[in-house]
Amino acid sequence: MSRGINRVTLIGHLGATPEMRSTSTGNHVTTLSLATHESWRDRATQATQERTEWHRVVLFSKLAELANQYLVKGSQVYIEGALRTHKWKDQKGQERYTTEVVANEMELLGPANRKPQAPRDGQLEGNLEDEDIPF
Repeated sequence: MSRGINRVTLIGHLGATPEMRSTSTGNHVTTLSLATHESWRDRATQATQERTEWHRVVLFSKLAELANQYLVKGSQVYIEGALRTHKWKDQKGQERYTTEVVANEMELLGPANRKPQAPRDGQLEGNLEDEDIPF
């Protein structure tokens, strides 16, 4: 029996502020809503077509804490992980499915395109001048 590959790589922008919660055992879980965009030229009309896909991304433990601390709506982020599908029943008893990316790698690629805000806890304010750099 051969093994399969379940690997997802995404680069996109957050559509909302990350949502962090704690499990009953005290572990942190953060959920992201990540938009990826693609464009192509229609062969028949030569018009540019565009499509946006929304991805539910889930991060656990330390990665969840880092995402909650540093990511904001609009941040550009690199995510690597695996697809997971969960089956559940809604209020009417009908089976529903949710597919999400369980991340095991995350990298902030760029800030959100908006005005600067006051720093979050643990961040410093100020300007770094050339003479402040020790090399």
